Amino acid sequence: MVGPDPAVARVRAGVRGLLERLLAEGTLAAGDLVLVACSGGPDSVALASQTAFVAPRLALRAGAVVVDHGLRPDSAAVAERAAAGCADLGLDPVQVRRVPHVDRATETAARDARYALLAAAREETGAAGILLGHTLDDQAETVLLAAGRGSGARSLAAMAKVRDSYWRPLLDVRRRDTHAACRVLGLGVDDDPSNAADGPWQRADGGPVPRAAVRDRVLVALAEALGRDPAPALARTAHLARADADLLDTLAEHAWQRCAVDPGASAAVELDIARLAAEPEALRTRVLRRAALAAGAPAVALRHSHVRALEALVTSWRGQGAVALPGEVEGRRDCGRLVLVGPAGC
Repeated sequence: MVGPDPAVARVRAGVRGLLERLLAEGTLAAGDLVLVACSGGPDSVALASQTAFVAPRLALRAGAVVVDHGLRPDSAAVAERAAAGCADLGLDPVQVRRVPHVDRATETAARDARYALLAAAREETGAAGILLGHTLDDQAETVLLAAGRGSGARSLAAMAKVRDSYWRPLLDVRRRDTHAACRVLGLGVDDDPSNAADGPWQRADGGPVPRAAVRDRVLVALAEALGRDPAPALARTAHLARADADLLDTLAEHAWQRCAVDPGASAAVELDIARLAAEPEALRTRVLRRAALAAGAPAVALRHSHVRALEALVTSWRGQGAVALPGEVEGRRDCGRLVLVGPAGC
């Protein structure tokens, strides 16, 4: 008996491996519904095809949700074709969800809108989770973007296969395999021009969107410089960083328990300075970031420089005054404690 094409087999193995893991862990149970987030591109179409093959063999139900961002003149037609293709694969239910308004200038706004609609589809259908088509190549790009921002271990860890109800079965699968699988199976796909560095999405200064530039230019240049494909090594970096970050987060939780002080009737966040100063830097900065967030500083605006300024109140205090943080949060040193207070005293 002849098996599937090697590219199809690799995509199928990724889907089967993750679904079997989720079943074994109890995250999934027989009869549960999973939804594939399908854009119509090769990665998500390959994922949809193999989810349709694998899911019923594991006693699972599989559907799909297509998000139409409305960012292309033909986006409605592309979304309808993607939905029809999912239905032809046997996925059920299949939904098309349209973004009513989105800031066309930012990838972030489009991503946030997409995830909001995916969450709504999951809630409406009662699905156990959403399958996303990110590949090993996407993982490599994410690591490079994080490195370029000067990020720590958690950001270098990039994407997790399982994060809450979002699951990525193809993080060990190459993009070339998803493309080849679609060709072999004769599946229609959409070639989204926004994924290219010279595509319609550009930065405000006219330059390429960062991820597209990393994909089309940086990885190509890095491969030429190294004399080999860097994507597998970058994905391995993500795996190693994730293991380290998970351990550090656990240790930081213990450090938080050692350093946090019950402020009594006050709603402020308070930390014992002597105990905090005794913690290793990697744990101390994590505790400080957690304290800032607990006091009301928004995560999107809280930067490394803010955490370092708080740390200086602990380890390099020379009488300096309070530190201003995003969200009108203030951190100050007071009688052996680091006190963080939000705009309403919380």
